[in-house]
Amino acid sequence: MNIAFIPARCGSQSIPFKNIKLFCGKPLIYWNLKALQDSKNIDQVIVATDCDQIKEAVKSFSFSKVIIYDRESENAKDTSSTESVILEFLSKHQFENNDLFFLVQATSPLTQTKDFDKALELLLSSKADSLLTCVRTKRFFWNENGNPLNYDYTNRPRRQDFCGMLMENGAFYINRIGNILRDKNRLSGKIAIYEMSEYTTIELDEEDDWYIAEKLMYKYIISNRPKKIIKLFLSDVDGTLTDAGMYYGESGEEFKKFNTRDGKGFELLRKAGIKTGIITSENTKVVENRAKKMKVDYLYQGLEHKGKLEVAKEICKKENITLDEVAYIGDDINCKELLENVGMRACPNNALSDVKDIPNIIHLSKQGGDGVVREFVDIILKGYK
Repeated sequence: MNIAFIPARCGSQSIPFKNIKLFCGKPLIYWNLKALQDSKNIDQVIVATDCDQIKEAVKSFSFSKVIIYDRESENAKDTSSTESVILEFLSKHQFENNDLFFLVQATSPLTQTKDFDKALELLLSSKADSLLTCVRTKRFFWNENGNPLNYDYTNRPRRQDFCGMLMENGAFYINRIGNILRDKNRLSGKIAIYEMSEYTTIELDEEDDWYIAEKLMYKYIISNRPKKIIKLFLSDVDGTLTDAGMYYGESGEEFKKFNTRDGKGFELLRKAGIKTGIITSENTKVVENRAKKMKVDYLYQGLEHKGKLEVAKEICKKENITLDEVAYIGDDINCKELLENVGMRACPNNALSDVKDIPNIIHLSKQGGDGVVREFVDIILKGYK
């Protein structure tokens, strides 16, 4: 079993509530949790916190692998060591000695899924006992007595000829649980070093770090994510465009509550040249009227014997596109098949758990009927995966 562990205290001397302060539009802790959630090698992710606000933020992400652990106040002080909360957690849970333990720092948000996976591969292939992450720095170091530590100043090397030194960047560590319990340390025995890109040197400890790290995040990670080319946007109705409520008047007439921001989202898609459609199992005049007002290109209601995936394939055939060029948002079990087959998929915050567990689905922060479709539209138009 491979366990990831993120300590996240409520207090912070330099930046209040640092672990959930917005970083590139998301709470800081989100980025490592998302990277770990997407790793096929991580079985369980533990967030050890003493903070109700952090708990609420973490729960809102709805990551299936993430579990919250209430750390003791004694090990959540400014003077508490990371090892103290690790040992506290391990003393209260039963794991195998050979289980791998990833200690991950929320203050290193530039760590990606590939880093966790490649580091694990290195640890196993090198038959090391533990591993830490480093960056290569080509700075020249001196001690206080005026003596150079890593070069000969009388024969100063050019940067391109200088191998530099490896510096711990604190992103994450890997060790076996048996080693940690025995040595009471995150590192043990033969230590492997996983070298990360130089830009991952930065840790978010001061306000200035924040501004620099956000620039680096946009430059090296967000902007380099493969962009999905979306040509068709499809949406469910109940639980996505609406709050899933069913409202009836005294005469039996049915009402549904829509959000105007979602309507604007459809308008923005149309202006961007992206076709739109609504697919719903029900058949109501209310939805027909809403679809007309939003000027959707395709409306399929009362599917009867057809599934949503089959309908989407029909539309793709008409538009001469593939399912990989389709984005779809849904919330319930009858949306699952289509969600699993489109190129870009998303669900509201209050979607069914089976839907949330679909691989690579985007967990949106809003609930159905609360502008969640617009939230997805904004992501699509920014070109983020």
